[in-house]
Amino acid sequence: MAIMITDECINCGACEPECPNTAIYEGGMEWTWGGGTELKEVEIEDGEVIPGDAAQQPISDEFYYIVSDKCTECMGFHEEPQCAAVCPVDCCVDDPDYRETEEELLAKKDWLHQAS
Repeated sequence: MAIMITDECINCGACEPECPNTAIYEGGMEWTWGGGTELKEVEIEDGEVIPGDAAQQPISDEFYYIVSDKCTECMGFHEEPQCAAVCPVDCCVDDPDYRETEEELLAKKDWLHQAS
């Protein structure tokens, strides 16, 4: 599964620099697939291929947010999700809408960072 940030977020920003996948963004900020990864281009759901540095719409305008498709729960980097470990208000929690196995999370990590 991925991690999500709840609306209890106080916008302290402690989580953002901890993410090894650069999956956490400040509310209202655009995000990219390539930011913090090795992705040069990405094929999205409809088959369209977009550049890794193409700006994507913010998921939240109010609070820090996590791009679920970039979140690996820090699998392959740390023993636990670092955002949750540093969050002072415990608003980085499991996202029930994104359930993934350990194998899927590690495969996503390899894809994001182009491990061979």
